Amino acid sequence: MAHSYDHPGELAAAEPIRLLAVRDTPLSVDEVFGAVGDAAAGGTALFVGTVRNHDGGAEVGALGYSAHPTAEAELRRVAEKVVADFPVRALAAVHRVGDLAIGDLAVVVAVSCPHRAEAFAACRRLIDDLKREVPIWKHQTFADGTEEWVGA
Repeated sequence: MAHSYDHPGELAAAEPIRLLAVRDTPLSVDEVFGAVGDAAAGGTALFVGTVRNHDGGAEVGALGYSAHPTAEAELRRVAEKVVADFPVRALAAVHRVGDLAIGDLAVVVAVSCPHRAEAFAACRRLIDDLKREVPIWKHQTFADGTEEWVGA
């Protein structure tokens, strides 16, 4: 059966989870934002996490992310919970792994909902649950040579 997308929002109603990925290539805000476009959504919330040059008062010299093989499956589980709890029209989340530089995008998530308040709430839940539950670990090397694993 051929799909007709003449009716805006039809795709989102069928499958609100539009993009989920854990990848070792640079992330794109435009890609994530584009993935959650929906004519029935009045609000889209987008969060971008970037690599900062400090943590806990110490200067960060290098940073890398590692992911467990189950990371994408866990990301899907987190996304499905958000979709179940909020009136999500469309959702997308991508997380970077590998070595990153200061200023690089580490994670980009977005959620579209009928109204702004629920879009903000759903996006916040998505990023908070992703950080807490998806097995992706940050390895920081500080300017003084010390190292730290975060989330491991």
